[in-house]
Parts: sequence; structure tokens; C-alpha cells
Amino acid sequence: MSRHRARVRTLFFSDLHLGCPYARVEPFLELLNQHEPQYIYIVGDFIDGWRLRKHWHWEPAYNAILSRLFALAQSGTKIFYTPGNHDDFLRSFRFKFDFVEIADQFIHHCPSGRRILVTHGDKFDQVEKKAKWISVLGAFLYDSICWADEKVNRWRRHYQLSRWPIAATIKRNVKSAVQFVSDFEDTLMLHAKSLKCQGVICGHIHTPIVVEKHGVTYYNTGDWIENSTALLEFEDGRYEIVEAPLDGRGSNDQVIPLDPAEVEQRRRELLAEVMGSHLHHMDDTPVLAVPMSAPSSV
Repeated sequence: MSRHRARVRTLFFSDLHLGCPYARVEPFLELLNQHEPQYIYIVGDFIDGWRLRKHWHWEPAYNAILSRLFALAQSGTKIFYTPGNHDDFLRSFRFKFDFVEIADQFIHHCPSGRRILVTHGDKFDQVEKKAKWISVLGAFLYDSICWADEKVNRWRRHYQLSRWPIAATIKRNVKSAVQFVSDFEDTLMLHAKSLKCQGVICGHIHTPIVVEKHGVTYYNTGDWIENSTALLEFEDGRYEIVEAPLDGRGSNDQVIPLDPAEVEQRRRELLAEVMGSHLHHMDDTPVLAVPMSAPSSV
């Protein structure tokens, strides 16, 4: 039986990180299956090359995502891919693919005539540009946070507690992280303005948000590790950041009620595991609403 799919003008998403065991691929696949976009922009870090080089991790759902994208392309959807730092190997490709166009950045043309710059954003990350080793170290620390996030929130799901977004909480409360995000946004908006664009769409920092500044609208699509968010453009010109269920693939897990004594025992066991385990022993895989025509690479 065929399912109803919502027709939208454009779907923008970034930071799916295929190959990372914490990527929420099932909610993303569901989002992809629910829509029939005229255009799709893959805004970088679709594939986590850093992870795959260290340890090959490929799930059947990844093939389903690729198959769905290919089917959309076959049915007429135009797909554009601007690589990020985790899939930067694609930047050196000199091959032309029939179903996807690859470039560092694109100009998306809105029905209203607005020009929107689309790029992953890592080339405007001063740490990524000037101190790559810090970026690599940061990726390790981020993996550690994701490991703890998965452990803690699996426990919280089991006891029907709300999700605690550990990584997002750290970003919101650490002054240097807040300043980094602000500087990143300003740099990208000024670059977009220099290209006579009225907006910019990016990913990279895993923070879904819409900001108006410098006469430019900044849209960050978010990610599929911390937030499970994407950006939709509708035929009437509205933009909307959509969010998949926070629990991701674990939302359908069976919840088994336990007595209070057992709950406390499990809490202590989890705390001991989180505090005492080696961070490199990672296991298991882990849309806010502000409702922009054809693109050109620049």
C-alpha cells in the first residue's frame, strides 16, 4: 500500500554521519520517506569518513537511505551535496554523478528571488582551518560525550524519564562554546553578504537555529546525533526546522516496570559504568519551526 508523502519544495539536512554508531538513521529515513521534495541539499558530513577509516560500521538502514535518495533522483528530485570536514574526501572527486551535483557551496534561488548560500561551514571554522589537531581531539571528546549520552538516556528511556541532551547542554553553558558558535554564525553571514546573498544555510556545529543579523538570515539545519533536525522549504516560501522524535530509534523500545529497589540498583550500576569504563569502548547506535529555486554552484 502506498503511503502519503508531503510535497515540499526543498529539504536541507546535514551531519547524518553515516558510519557513526550514534547516528539516528531510522528517524531520518522516516523523514525522507514522508516527503517528496523538488530539491534536496545534503549539507555535509553525510558520511563519517573519520569513523569509517578507523572502524568500518555500516548498517542496513544506510543502504535504505541511499536507495531512497536514488529513487527520488530517478523521479526528478535534484540533489546537491556540499561536503563537510568528515566527508571532505568527496571534495577531490572530479567525476560527474548523474544523480547528485557536488560542490563546496551552492546558491539556492528562492521563488521570491532571494539568494541563499548553502555550505557545510567547516571552512569558516577557525579551529578547523588553523589547528586541525585540536579539531581531531575535539572529535574524540565529542565521541566520549555521545557515548555517555547514549548510556544515560538509554537508562532514562527505560524508566520513562525525559531525555537529557548532554552535548547540547554543554554547548549552551560553556562560555567558550557559546562564543565559538556566535563567531561562526557572524563569519558565515558576512561571507553570504559578500556574495550578495540574503541568507545562508549550513550545518557543522550541530545547533539547529534561525538567526537574523547583518541583513542576512542564518539557518543551521542541526544534525542527526544530538538533535534529529532538518530544514524544509515550502512552495509558499516558508522555512521550517522540523524535528524527529527525541528518543530516535529507542522510542519503540518496550518499557518494563521495575520496583523502586531495582531502579536504584540499576542507577548505581549505570553510574559506576559511566564513571569507570574506558571511553573508547563505545557500543550501539544511538524536527523547531521557522518556515526559501534552482541552485547554482559558486
